[in-house]
Amino acid sequence: MTGTSAGRPTGPGFERRTLLRGAAVAAAASLPFQALAARTAAAAPVKLGLDGGYGPLGPVKDQATGLELLQLPRGFEYISYGWTNDLMDDGVRTPGAHDGMAAFRYGDKVHIVRNHELGAGPAFTAPAYNPAAGGGTTTMVFDPDAGQWLESYGSLGGTIRNCAGGPTPWNTWLTCEETFSTTAGKRHGYIFEVASEGKGNPEPYKAMGRFNHEAVAVDPATGYVYETEDRGDASLYRFVPAVPGDLSKGGRLEALRIGTTTYDTRSDGEKAYGTVSWVPVDDVDPATDTVRLQAQANGAAVFSRLEGAWYGNDRVYVITTDGGPARQGQVFELDPATDEFRVLFASPGSEVLNAPDNMCVSPRGGLVLCEDGGGTEYVHGLTPDGEIFRFAANDVDLRDGTAGKNVPAADHRGSEWAGSVFEPKNGNWLFVNIQTPGITFAITGPWRRGAL
Repeated sequence: MTGTSAGRPTGPGFERRTLLRGAAVAAAASLPFQALAARTAAAAPVKLGLDGGYGPLGPVKDQATGLELLQLPRGFEYISYGWTNDLMDDGVRTPGAHDGMAAFRYGDKVHIVRNHELGAGPAFTAPAYNPAAGGGTTTMVFDPDAGQWLESYGSLGGTIRNCAGGPTPWNTWLTCEETFSTTAGKRHGYIFEVASEGKGNPEPYKAMGRFNHEAVAVDPATGYVYETEDRGDASLYRFVPAVPGDLSKGGRLEALRIGTTTYDTRSDGEKAYGTVSWVPVDDVDPATDTVRLQAQANGAAVFSRLEGAWYGNDRVYVITTDGGPARQGQVFELDPATDEFRVLFASPGSEVLNAPDNMCVSPRGGLVLCEDGGGTEYVHGLTPDGEIFRFAANDVDLRDGTAGKNVPAADHRGSEWAGSVFEPKNGNWLFVNIQTPGITFAITGPWRRGAL
């Protein structure tokens, strides 16, 4: 652990990504999810596949506790860490309500920044934006070669309901408050930046908007930040920074518009919208929850509870948890180079996909979708060929014992998955959370055998 603050782009790295955009666009002749697009155009249904090439799920023991906490395909294994109330290396107990995460490579180690979706209460670490707010982030260090967890510590405190967020191309984590509230006289509903090594910045980026934030995705070519909002009548935003790579310098908040008037996407199945545009948001830090209302008065589109977001395959993907004809979730895809926008996938029913939330893109191009619905919760894969399949099942039933962990001895199989992210160099570890009782998992196995 070091004392560095939230980072900034250094040297030519950020500029190089920008220069490479042209090459990336040229390479897009092999469009991501082209087969799925063709299937959508032909009105062929997306199907629930058997296994995505990995085989059926079965119970697997945790290498840390010996408990059977997950069901996974044959050949996959995992090690748990950072359970709620585990003592961290800074002497603080691990906070609960594990949520969004991102992973960053430092030499032969991986640093994972993890959100905690907690409300009002004493700040668990410093620096803290608000001493009376109990949310924030912790940071973990993992050795992927040894398959060993090494360290954890608090990295930002004093925030409220840190749900998801997103990694930046300059190796920081943007943590988002899913709230519009005032606690002990301080406004909440902001985005904060956390260094991937060391401590975060407790000053909110107010220019990025005050609303019920969920997640962000950053286009490395431009530095634009795409922001989701968890409301039943949400808007989808982008933040155009004054200085790409330095969000503290402010910028311009805009919202996505489809066509020339306000368009409602909430019941849409798979479809293409063509080229979208962006409308301004004037008052980005309002006293009342009006950002989306301002945007929609200017013609911004309406979405149903936007959740996860991720940049990958030269695209920005965003999710609704209850949109679509079956009200079971949609996956949208935006090409940030052309502003072409479409519904890539809409769940036809809870038996196929039940209320997706967090997501990520695998190093091999597939989408990982974390459920937050009802009943047994799954991690799904969505392949470029349009097959959706179950990769993992939550099997955290602790009624027979907790292996010494200070968590409720209860059945947690209905708890949501969150924070999915792959180790960024080789892609051979998937890090993911079960929010309650609050456990982080590192999963590895024969990834190349299947679609993720």
